[in-house]
Amino acid sequence: MTKQWRKMIGATTITYTLLILYFMLLGFGRTGTVHLERDFTFILLPVDFFRLPSVSDLLHPALMDLVGFGNIAAFVPFGLLIPLLYRLRFVRFMTLFILSILVIETIQALTLLGSFDMNDVIQNALGAAVGFGSYKLGCRTTDIRRKIAVTSLSIVVLMIGIWGSFGIVSKVFTEELGPFVSLNEWKDSTGKPSTGAKPYSFEIGGQKIEPQYNVYSAEGKKVETYTYMLGNKELYLYLNYGIPDQEDFQGSITASVDGEEFLSTSAENQRPEWDMTSIYLERAKELTITIEGNERLWDVGFREMKYSWEW
Repeated sequence: MTKQWRKMIGATTITYTLLILYFMLLGFGRTGTVHLERDFTFILLPVDFFRLPSVSDLLHPALMDLVGFGNIAAFVPFGLLIPLLYRLRFVRFMTLFILSILVIETIQALTLLGSFDMNDVIQNALGAAVGFGSYKLGCRTTDIRRKIAVTSLSIVVLMIGIWGSFGIVSKVFTEELGPFVSLNEWKDSTGKPSTGAKPYSFEIGGQKIEPQYNVYSAEGKKVETYTYMLGNKELYLYLNYGIPDQEDFQGSITASVDGEEFLSTSAENQRPEWDMTSIYLERAKELTITIEGNERLWDVGFREMKYSWEW
């Protein structure tokens, strides 16, 4: 490599480094929000580094979708430029690069211009690794045009490989909503399978309601309480409620999980029409529903958060 080429590559590397530092420390309006920050943010556990937008996400990309790719793609040039200036083996290059990123991330956190995020460190390092690997593959040929073509193609292939691999990892380690399970399929407080609560139709606000799974009421009593074991699961609970048109407009419903009330409604604050609600329960053991008067509760059930390999 001639001195002139070396100077050009050196100048390009310095310019690109300054540009990256600007975006990491000053860009995106960081300086204007420093006075709003009160605490240092250090994210030491890398849990989201593999989350990249899917093909469907890219059809209508949001800013954060582009940030995920940018955290990798923006650092590919370092894997191309640094080896052109210095003869470094992969391990030495990656060690020095990661140390540099760790320093910058620390500065971000301590100056309140951002956060120290290990997810970013891993994504940045992957970008540099893609660049370095592509450079080495391109070096296998002496023809300049072929070298550029091989290097460029290698970058595309490696980026697609990372994207695909991350998609698989994300699918495996991301919880999704499972199928709807009705309340009457659970066990009651005695540990026995639930019985009764068979669905039947009625009208609320002139609208015919045809429950699919279950209907709960006071069953002719003044008050009726239902208790179910949730099994300490992470889930979303769904329920519909209202007072049928043919009944006197009086009654109330309360629902609580492990003693914490999340629904309390009565005829006094209800309109003559049906309503629905859902609630996220991180770890719930026991559900208690108390129905008074003419209130009806129907199609009560949950969708459990599960990993794909648990289905």
